[in-house]
Amino acid sequence: MTHDVLNLSPGSLAWTASWIATGLGLGMWLWSWLGEKDAIQKLRWQDCGVVLLFGGILTRVVVQDRPMMAWDWAMVLLGPLFITAALWRLARTADGAGR
Repeated sequence: MTHDVLNLSPGSLAWTASWIATGLGLGMWLWSWLGEKDAIQKLRWQDCGVVLLFGGILTRVVVQDRPMMAWDWAMVLLGPLFITAALWRLARTADGAGR
């Protein structure tokens, strides 16, 4: 995908936002392993990172210019499963859940 400096098309904005979300997700996931000591908080950082990471990947798959390849199809099928599992676990570990 080619991007001009001041291209504000929806595809270009989505592509840029997807890379920002991927970077934040990777950062959260790394923080969970390197910085967080509490087990539940570590799990929540990982889950938030997984949601952002796969959300960014799926956004790039949707806005790409080329035909979908095997890797893209794998992400389309597996990405929502990982996102759903992470959101379910985030809901289960929320403060006050189950009270």
